Amino acid sequence: MAVLSSGCRGDASAMLELFVLLLAALRAACRQRGDLIAENLLLRHQLAVLTRPTRRRRARIRRPDKLLWVLVHRLRRDWRRHLVVVTPDTVVRWHRAGWRLSWRWRSRAPIGRPRLSPEVRELIARISRDNPLWGAERVRGELRQLGIAVSNRSIRRYRWCGPTRPPRQPGQTWRTFLRNHAPAIWAADLFTVQTLTFKTLYVLLFITHGRRELVRLAVTAHPTAAWVWRQLVEATPWGRRPRHLIRDRDRDRVYGGDFRTRANALGIETVLTPVRAPRASAIAERVIGTIRRECLDHVIPLDERRLHSILAEHVDYYNQDRPHRTLQMQTPQPQAHSRAGPPRAVRSRPVLGGLRHVCECAA
Repeated sequence: MAVLSSGCRGDASAMLELFVLLLAALRAACRQRGDLIAENLLLRHQLAVLTRPTRRRRARIRRPDKLLWVLVHRLRRDWRRHLVVVTPDTVVRWHRAGWRLSWRWRSRAPIGRPRLSPEVRELIARISRDNPLWGAERVRGELRQLGIAVSNRSIRRYRWCGPTRPPRQPGQTWRTFLRNHAPAIWAADLFTVQTLTFKTLYVLLFITHGRRELVRLAVTAHPTAAWVWRQLVEATPWGRRPRHLIRDRDRDRVYGGDFRTRANALGIETVLTPVRAPRASAIAERVIGTIRRECLDHVIPLDERRLHSILAEHVDYYNQDRPHRTLQMQTPQPQAHSRAGPPRAVRSRPVLGGLRHVCECAA
């Protein structure tokens, strides 16, 4: 019984396929001969693409194949019905790529204003050299008197293209200006350190912009405005104080609301950095990174006292023994080194328990 039912289903599917083929044949008989030829050619072309020998699993479509389907896309409305190998979106993408190539070929000729002749360029450069105080508009007026029409933009482009340029007016550069004012600028900043028992300690530092010297490092577990003010007073003894102090905007919790007023009374002008702008106090941020990389990332302080001892030793090494590239490989606190005489023995002195070593001449 099961065999009979399966046989009936097979006969029904075969009859359905024959019926579909018959309808397709009747539809083809009613169509025009040109449509049948076009459909036959497109299907044969796709069959040739699929049977083309290739090492890849997917069919290899070449540029002539793409060009053919781009033309079919432009000429026939029912092109989607004959497409089997690729999707219609792929043909549209090919058409857009061909459109870009067409416009690139059309735009191969130079566009815009024609370039000035070498003679006119040399004339502009010569007039500019002979009259260094003239601007572009004055040079343009001189050229107009000679019957040469040139725009101000072209004059600005070619006026200093000659072999020589007039000497620059004497004056200081921004680098010189900042270097002259750097000794009067300090920076202050806070950073945190975790102890062995996961207790957070706060470190306050003061650093000079002139010699990159660490003036003071203080450690506490509870930073307050009174504590910060005490550190500033202790960092500026005997009249040694900056003209400007750069710090962040942590006013309420750490520095207090009257910090600026009290600092002005000492002759120190407080400069606040913009919000979320660490580069405004780049020297303080970089020295914090240096302290972490060279010291704190390699030790685990037990408590506040031990952290203060470690930082004090590192400050001595930083100020007296560590060369700085900004200072032409000198230390923030220059040391006297004797270079004359025969070479002497060199000994290595450990710093921070051997974390760093300083080489010095033996006595």
